[in-house]
Amino acid sequence: MQSNSTHRAVLCSYQHLTACEALSVPLSFATNMRLKFPLMAIVLEIAMIVLFALFVEYEMDQTTPQQLNITTSTDMGKFLELYPLFQDVHVMIFVGFGFLMTFLKKYGFSSVGINLLIAALGLQWGTVVQGILHSQGQKITIGIKNMINADFSTATVLISFGAVLGKTSPTQMLIMTIIEIAVFAGNEYLVGEIFKASDIGASMTIHAFGAYFGLAVAGILYRSALRRGHKNEESTYYSHLFAMIGTLFLWMFWPSFNSAIAEPGDKQSRAIVNTYFSLVACVVTAFAFSSLVERRGKLNMVHIQNATLAGGVAVGTCADMAIHPFGSMTLGSIAGAVSVIGYKFLTPLFTTKLRIHDTCGVHNLHGLPGVVGGLAGIAAVALGASNTSVAMQAAALGSSIGTAVVGGLITGLILKLPFWGQPSDQDCYDDSVYWEVPILREPDHHFHGHGDHSQLEPEV
Repeated sequence: MQSNSTHRAVLCSYQHLTACEALSVPLSFATNMRLKFPLMAIVLEIAMIVLFALFVEYEMDQTTPQQLNITTSTDMGKFLELYPLFQDVHVMIFVGFGFLMTFLKKYGFSSVGINLLIAALGLQWGTVVQGILHSQGQKITIGIKNMINADFSTATVLISFGAVLGKTSPTQMLIMTIIEIAVFAGNEYLVGEIFKASDIGASMTIHAFGAYFGLAVAGILYRSALRRGHKNEESTYYSHLFAMIGTLFLWMFWPSFNSAIAEPGDKQSRAIVNTYFSLVACVVTAFAFSSLVERRGKLNMVHIQNATLAGGVAVGTCADMAIHPFGSMTLGSIAGAVSVIGYKFLTPLFTTKLRIHDTCGVHNLHGLPGVVGGLAGIAAVALGASNTSVAMQAAALGSSIGTAVVGGLITGLILKLPFWGQPSDQDCYDDSVYWEVPILREPDHHFHGHGDHSQLEPEV
């Protein structure tokens, strides 16, 4: 009875303190989302429904009655042929990216949950924006390739999300999704339709773009109070294991990501083979460099979770080119080494000197390997592996980085406005700001009375 009354007293005191604090919270840190977030989410979804009603229809609906019997079976065959690749990419977007960001000990709900929110909105908006640019004034038709490309457009925002993870509100992420996908679609159209550059696995247009867009946003939203770290910006043994689940899903399905929209036949098979061998070489190199750069030669789980994927990023631009398996393995090895070095030396430098706090280290997983991939594409074209122009390949790389930085800076300024419900410095990296989080209970020592359970109690 005494303990229950004490608990109620403490709870009442806490509620009173919370209420008092709420009255003095600055507008920029008013994190109650009961109105602003539902309103924005519902308005955006209604807008998507209206846009789809006006501009989008099934691909098969464009077929005339005379062509219907001839083309329907062919179109359906292509749809079902690419559907397994679409599923693989879908798993990467929703499971791979989501769980990769669960390494923070108190931010797992947001990592997976906001990832789902971003992807769900981004898929709809990406379908519309990309469709408008590529439909040439006609209705937007939905086929399997449109769905894959919508997944790709969403990937850019998820990469950028990693740079600002733990420091933004769900409302801010909705805004960033809308702006970034629009900018991405414009740059992708420029690279593919104007420059005619080759980037089948999107090292430049997705990975480099998403990374530098996110870094630009992170630079604008920089918090000097987080310069020397935060008590919640830490991992536990189990949060690292959850993040490794994301790594494994991404690693297994990356050949599908790089080959999904490649031309069927030799190019698509080369994209799969080149990505596969780039990834395996990258893993070995990443393990080696992780041990090399650590003082006592131990492996760093952050390096293993991220740098082992860099080979898939770097080989993307020239994945469908005839660069030979040894070429893709060399490229993967370089990417793995560059990524580990970036995590060890560049990330601290960016935080302390450049005032860019990159939570997930997207610069090392997507930015640097994306640039390596772009440079590899330029070299491959120069050596005759593709019919595209060297100058246009270089222009595509410059356009992707430049557009991302400018777009990210503008987006960061918009997100910095003081009414989006962003968390205060002390509340960063904490799910309980925006989620109902289960209360941790004290271990029942009467239940765990046997001696063989005693070693588990401190950890519980």
